[in-house]
Amino acid sequence: MRAVDFAPLYRSTVGFDRLFSLLDNMGQPESAPAYPPYNIERTGENTYRISMAVAGFAEDELEIEAKQNALTVKGEKREEENSEEREVLFRGIASRAFERRFQLADHVEVKDASLENGLLHIDLVREIPEAMKPRQISISKPDAKSKKVKQIEA
Repeated sequence: MRAVDFAPLYRSTVGFDRLFSLLDNMGQPESAPAYPPYNIERTGENTYRISMAVAGFAEDELEIEAKQNALTVKGEKREEENSEEREVLFRGIASRAFERRFQLADHVEVKDASLENGLLHIDLVREIPEAMKPRQISISKPDAKSKKVKQIEA
């Protein structure tokens, strides 16, 4: 049972459906798989990095897709040709397929992806459009002909 009723907010807001759905689902137990493990780091004011442990996967076995505000990373291991010749006595290295999804905030884009030492690094950057950056508006006398609006450097 949740403690907050969002019904009044649904009636008076437009475009916040995704936010309210996330808030609704926060109290529910998460059933997302724990494989592969990952870190999310903030590397700068507007830059982020997702690092995923994908040991045993080659670059051509991994797929990264950014669509709208979602980032999907898929990995599918190809069958080895000489697998019939070997007998595995203990399997401790996972080679199962996986799919991991991340929700991205508005204006966050994937800049780069690299695979090194069994870690997949995905670099993200938040690029706010000029129209959404804060502007400073000066107050002047009615007869002044100077520039009244100037962009604030972020």
